[in-house]
Amino acid sequence: MDLPSILASVEAARRAGAQHLVYVSVAHPAPVMHAYIEVRSAGERAIAEAGLTATILRPWYVLGPGHRWPYLLVPFYAIARLMPSKRESAERLGLVTLRQMVSALVRAVENPPASGEIRIIDVPKIRGS
Repeated sequence: MDLPSILASVEAARRAGAQHLVYVSVAHPAPVMHAYIEVRSAGERAIAEAGLTATILRPWYVLGPGHRWPYLLVPFYAIARLMPSKRESAERLGLVTLRQMVSALVRAVENPPASGEIRIIDVPKIRGS
């Protein structure tokens, strides 16, 4: 989605009195995709400014049908997690499977945060879903 669409969706949720908004953002900060991350971050800010109760999921890359080439990166992620200086980035920007993402979305819907709160679900938490 582009920024005007995201902002319109957040405003529609606010006007409708949505009890819980689930928003798929992106892991950040990250060394690439600056424009994409900025749009997703602007959506997160809009949710906070609207005072909505929300769960924000922050995957980096979701592996699934048509998106399998990143499996080639799995060994590099494993090596990076062994290096203290790279561990945090490797975890934060790790790959998640489609099954993990769907599970995290279902948990978010079934377990909303307290009214007025925003819950962030990052890659390690998505993997644990």
